[in-house]
Amino acid sequence: MAYITFQPNDHFNTKLYTGNGSTQNITGVGHQVDWTWIKYRTDTEGHGLFDVLRGALYRLQSNSNSVSSSQAGTVTAFGSDGFSLGSNAEVNANNGSYVSWNWKANGQGSSNTDGTINTTYTSANTTAGFSISKVTLSGSGNQTFGHGLGVTPSLVIFKCTSHAETWKVYNSSLSSPASKYLQLDTTDAVGNASNIWGAGMTSSTVGVNVGVLGTASQDYVAYCFAEKKGFSSIGSYIGNGNVNGPMIYTGFKPAFVLLKNTGSYTGATEDWGIYDNKRNTFNEVDEALFASATTVETNVGDGIDFLSNGIKIRDSGGELNKDGDTFIYMAFAEHPFVASNGDPATAR
Repeated sequence: MAYITFQPNDHFNTKLYTGNGSTQNITGVGHQVDWTWIKYRTDTEGHGLFDVLRGALYRLQSNSNSVSSSQAGTVTAFGSDGFSLGSNAEVNANNGSYVSWNWKANGQGSSNTDGTINTTYTSANTTAGFSISKVTLSGSGNQTFGHGLGVTPSLVIFKCTSHAETWKVYNSSLSSPASKYLQLDTTDAVGNASNIWGAGMTSSTVGVNVGVLGTASQDYVAYCFAEKKGFSSIGSYIGNGNVNGPMIYTGFKPAFVLLKNTGSYTGATEDWGIYDNKRNTFNEVDEALFASATTVETNVGDGIDFLSNGIKIRDSGGELNKDGDTFIYMAFAEHPFVASNGDPATAR
């Protein structure tokens, strides 16, 4: 049975490239780039996150609570098949080895009037279940703004762009999710704040409790993700502390996995691990980058396997498989388990 009728890399793709210390156009992504997340693999430069709503040059860093600021020589333009770079070493040092993770939304988008606060722009790709919203918060207490997906998001990454605030992450698989949050720029275990996400998420709006989550009159960006069968999987698993770890069924061969130990049982503080099919072209997938740190690409040991229909944990350590802890993850497909033409995914 086919789950999707499109190619996954038409909406998400990882692109590796080598810097030239000057200017260059990165092409071959395979789709319009509306959000790119770049990391220098062999240097401790910070992560660079750029999207079309905030505009070229405007960088956020997943490893920092800093504001969105214009950084000369970084991502200078977004294109239909990639993006353009200046000479900033964070994204384009001579002979530097880089990875970029790229998502397609829907260009600049337009204001979304769902909810109690109108967004400045919402760019929504309803086919792939991904949207970006730029919004200035107002009022206090439970407020809402539109995400444009038409279905309820399972994961929301939320960041103030106008002053220093930690990144906040919502995940629907946590118990009482409207009161739970994680922080992308820290290793902290899951936090609890009563109704931090206001009334929670709906098929049209993101909920925020202004004054608990965010500040009125400040600017924010929200990256919202809804599961699409055969393309994306968002959820959780329980670690068993064994090299024969859990198998997480996704319904596709993964291309990208972001995961975090929530420390729900042990209070463990672990980095957000990022794995993909371009930096590791065969199993085990053990070359990690960490969203919450500037560290270079690191071999974590046994790592994980990308299977034809999911993820197999092969490591007993705290970052991937601490016994009794809940881990959250978000994965995107290289190939659905069965494509629309009937071709099955193959093991690596």
